[in-house]
Amino acid sequence: MRKKVFLIATLFLIASGVAYNTYLNQKTKKEGKVCFKNFCFNLELAVTPEERSRGLMFRKHLDPDKGMLFIFNEEGEYSFWMKNTLIPLDIIWINSEGKVVFIKENAQPCKETECPFISPGFKAKYVLEINGGISRKIGLKKGDKLDFLFRDI
Repeated sequence: MRKKVFLIATLFLIASGVAYNTYLNQKTKKEGKVCFKNFCFNLELAVTPEERSRGLMFRKHLDPDKGMLFIFNEEGEYSFWMKNTLIPLDIIWINSEGKVVFIKENAQPCKETECPFISPGFKAKYVLEINGGISRKIGLKKGDKLDFLFRDI
């Protein structure tokens, strides 16, 4: 009987901890939106070095209207790679004025030990990752302006 009570109490504590952790993650999740013409993407914001380092690694799926926006403290030349990324992505570099400076279409996952860096050679403050092929589908190109809406930065 004591073992059964102990087991139930332990399971309750574990379930409570998982629920609380989920609540904290949802509460602290940084979100935003970016729009181009009539197309908008709901975004996860990668603001801290840890968030930017993890990015979309290990994701098996990304909804067509979702993406991740990497926000840097200042404009610079930021390289990306596809290490541990499981889905093809369009990677879009955007300057501080919201203008697209470079697009790497359909960057493919890297399964090798060493993965090449994608370096646009242009300064950017933001880098947007969306599903591969979508930038071409919506007609997004270098020089286009994107409109941002951020929450909880």
